[in-house]
Amino acid sequence: MAYRETEKMRQRKAQARQRIIDCTYECVANGGFRSARITRIAGLAGVATGTIYRHFESREDLFAEIFRTATQREVDKVAEALDTDGDAAVRLEAALRQFAERAMRGPMMAWALIAEPVDPKLEEERLVYRRAYAELFEKAIRDGIEEGCIPDQDARQSSTCLVGAIAESLVGPLSPTLAGQITIADIDKDKLVDSIIRFCMQGLTGTRR
Repeated sequence: MAYRETEKMRQRKAQARQRIIDCTYECVANGGFRSARITRIAGLAGVATGTIYRHFESREDLFAEIFRTATQREVDKVAEALDTDGDAAVRLEAALRQFAERAMRGPMMAWALIAEPVDPKLEEERLVYRRAYAELFEKAIRDGIEEGCIPDQDARQSSTCLVGAIAESLVGPLSPTLAGQITIADIDKDKLVDSIIRFCMQGLTGTRR
């Protein structure tokens, strides 16, 4: 008779998979993808290393799952900021500020998502989510052009520029390799975020906000 997996067994497998995901997320949040070693994850999750590979085909597949989960949370937060009151320029400023402030509050995870050197599979995921941010910004820019609060421009190109500008401006401050020179604890985070947002909005609107 063919083996049939029981509901209890399915639940146990689902719980083990979730523990693996949660422990990997914790490792990345505290030390980036480079610190998320399979043996360490297995120890934290209370499973054998072979169990991890029963749930994920490879280390890269596991990391891609974490990348998608973590980045989608950030994309959703930006979308929430864009879905508030005010004209499009005000909402865009709020969304950019949301992005930057959350990065400052979780610098290691932000570094892992934005700039940490990663395998090609994760780099592909990074490009997918950069496009997701750009699409959100593009819609808001088009709204702003229609409202008259943002000058007429190529909304798609401008949205790509916004994503590039805010991500690149955070690379230095977030980088753990900056140790020995300055750490994120030494940075005036409010001043940094204000400077980044001012630059982005001036480039977008041509005026100081």
